[in-house]
Amino acid sequence: MKILATVAVIMTMAGAAIAGDNGIIRKEAAASVTETVDQLVSAMEGAGLNIFARVDHGAGAASIGDDVGASQLLIFGNPKVGTPAIKDDPVSGLFLPLKVLVYEDGTGKTMIAYEDPTEMLTRLGGVSEDAPYLAVMTGALAKFTGAVAQ
Repeated sequence: MKILATVAVIMTMAGAAIAGDNGIIRKEAAASVTETVDQLVSAMEGAGLNIFARVDHGAGAASIGDDVGASQLLIFGNPKVGTPAIKDDPVSGLFLPLKVLVYEDGTGKTMIAYEDPTEMLTRLGGVSEDAPYLAVMTGALAKFTGAVAQ
């Protein structure tokens, strides 16, 4: 019983982030999908990051008469951080810039999902686990998504 309580405390302290075996990190957001993405954009632009695209999957589905619920993909980055990864392994460009998906799940909760940069890039073979840019990417994702998570 003490072990379960300890795990619960650790999960709460971690911002309720849930990482699956596939390297996807999920957090519950405090606001709607649109509000959450707006907050992310504002914070990222304020920190000097480039917002390359905001893809509205929900609107795309609606345009063909279908419904996937509210879902937006934010594509962002900083060439000073991403370029060294691409130099280490050109295939990193397939995964960069970074992406965060904000969506409404089946229960109506707003969820944030992103892939762990270390898992994502080190599996390519040319990126070392101790590459300094991985810590920057990981820290930025945790910081920005943590600020809008519950």
